[in-house]
Amino acid sequence: MTRQLRLASYNIRKAVGLDYRRDPGRILDVINSLDADVVAIQEADKRLGNRPTAMDVEALLRDTDFQIARLADNDVSLGWHGNAVLVRRGLTIHRVDRIELPGLEPRGAVQVDVGTDTGHLTVVGTHLGLLRPYRLEQLARIRAHLAETGAGATAILGDFNEWSDTAGLEPLADGFEVISPGRSFHSARPMAGLDRIALSTGVALRDAGVEQGKLAKVASDHLPIWGDVTLPDLTKG
Repeated sequence: MTRQLRLASYNIRKAVGLDYRRDPGRILDVINSLDADVVAIQEADKRLGNRPTAMDVEALLRDTDFQIARLADNDVSLGWHGNAVLVRRGLTIHRVDRIELPGLEPRGAVQVDVGTDTGHLTVVGTHLGLLRPYRLEQLARIRAHLAETGAGATAILGDFNEWSDTAGLEPLADGFEVISPGRSFHSARPMAGLDRIALSTGVALRDAGVEQGKLAKVASDHLPIWGDVTLPDLTKG
């Protein structure tokens, strides 16, 4: 028996839509429409002060079927460096970790190990920097951290901020398949596939796409992406 999961990634721009309204309820409606098992969110928290969440946590817990991975290092943020991970109830969160990333601007990645009935998947959520030299360093640091923690089946999700289809992702070349489900930015007129999924050996992609519904096109400047994957069955052997 294999287990299929739907993974999603969404840069919510602090819940500010193209109409310049901050509407976390609208973001939750988009997230619910994805029917995902795990959602990596970027820009989940505001940037100033102690980075309070841009989302309504009570509504998230009440109106969705997700649990929130405990990644924040304070009582007001949803995530860490704006990176949050939602995991569908019924799946198990085994561990969480924060990954400091190098660069000119403050950046980070988060690691969440998700358990299923046949094994587990390490999910890394990240929002890479604006300059390619730093993005390369950041991806190399993520790879090193995964090696240090002995991660097995892994999916890296997020806003990679890379406009090129052929360059800029070299640290993932051996051991990961990088998927760009489609053009996800800018939501009003999608021109680039900045949001991507990288799958380690053994994690198989079944389908992938970009959510282009009417609500998603106004809720943020990025469209959410999703990918259906199957995991290796660790109950065998």
